[in-house]
Amino acid sequence: MDKVVLAFSGGLDTSVCVKLLEEKYDMEVITACVDVGQPEDEIKRPEEAAKKIGSAKHFTIDAKDEFAKDYAFRCIKTNALYEGYPLSTAFARPLIAKKIVEIAKQEGATTIAHGCTGKGNDQFRFEATIRSESDLDIVAPVRDYNLTRTEEQNYAREHGIPLPSEKIYSIDENLWGRSIEGGLLENPATAAPEDIYAWTKSTTEAPDTPQIVKIEFVNGEPVKIDDEELAPVALIRKANEIAGNNGIGRIDMIEDRIIGLKSRENYETPGALLLITAHQALEKLIFSREEIKFSEKISQKYAELVYNGHWNEPLREDLDVINDHMQRRVTGTVEVRLHKGSMKVITKESPFALYNEENVSFDDKGIDQREMIGMVKYHDIQGAEYSKVNKE
Repeated sequence: MDKVVLAFSGGLDTSVCVKLLEEKYDMEVITACVDVGQPEDEIKRPEEAAKKIGSAKHFTIDAKDEFAKDYAFRCIKTNALYEGYPLSTAFARPLIAKKIVEIAKQEGATTIAHGCTGKGNDQFRFEATIRSESDLDIVAPVRDYNLTRTEEQNYAREHGIPLPSEKIYSIDENLWGRSIEGGLLENPATAAPEDIYAWTKSTTEAPDTPQIVKIEFVNGEPVKIDDEELAPVALIRKANEIAGNNGIGRIDMIEDRIIGLKSRENYETPGALLLITAHQALEKLIFSREEIKFSEKISQKYAELVYNGHWNEPLREDLDVINDHMQRRVTGTVEVRLHKGSMKVITKESPFALYNEENVSFDDKGIDQREMIGMVKYHDIQGAEYSKVNKE
């Protein structure tokens, strides 16, 4: 009997997949859960569910450090915002798929399975990475059999599969962010209720006194918060805690999925927004005007590649090489004032700053203002000529 490794969360979709893979595909099922910073109960739940459902083996892979350093920090260094928000799920999927491939090769499996539906983004992200990392077959039982949520629930009852506790919303959480969708949130005309949030306080509950947080960067990566040196995982968690407590990081938006569907998405990304805001401010102090414009192009393209599941696209690696070279000078400190959902950068300093206080001072004669006369005289000469020849 051929072996299949199933990316397993212990939720309804993947729980049903275990029996479908046995019954419909005649395969021995190995389940695997990759820890990228989700809550502890979401690591224990798959282990317990795998035993109850009867998978041949179950693996739990701790990938938090790798996710923080090699994926989340890439998001900071490129300021990767997709349609205005920091990507979290999209950055985690390539790493999860990579780890599942490693287990499959280790166990001699012929196939990898996932529980994605045919409407979402993750089917693209998982399968693109799996195909880049291996020649293994890929199956997606829920998608393959075009199952609805109700049909999955009925199948689970008929086959004695323990149903996970009923959830109103579909939630994906990792170290870098939290996404909430489904239920009443599917109607854009319905305001998001307070109970969907877990990481952030509302602006009314946030402290009345502003908090100033100091962040230090070295080569574009955050290394300290309030003068405390922290490893990547601990630093991200600290940033989430500080920003979330001050009402930072709630996003409610209409998003364009890969297949073209518009979906209503809610996110909590407090630490990501804080760190990216500080990083961008430091770049503006250090980068030249042309570098700033180019870095904005990198940010947009990088976010698009990651969102669309192109982690293994050569251009993504090329952008990393270019950006890493630029980030060698992004070293310094930034202070950000947080208050009831708002963020304001109040100080920034770096040994590589291109800002020169003497040159811009109104009281300094280091630059002879009279030398600007000729330069200004012919500024926008084409615009002047255009106006003359097009006068009525």
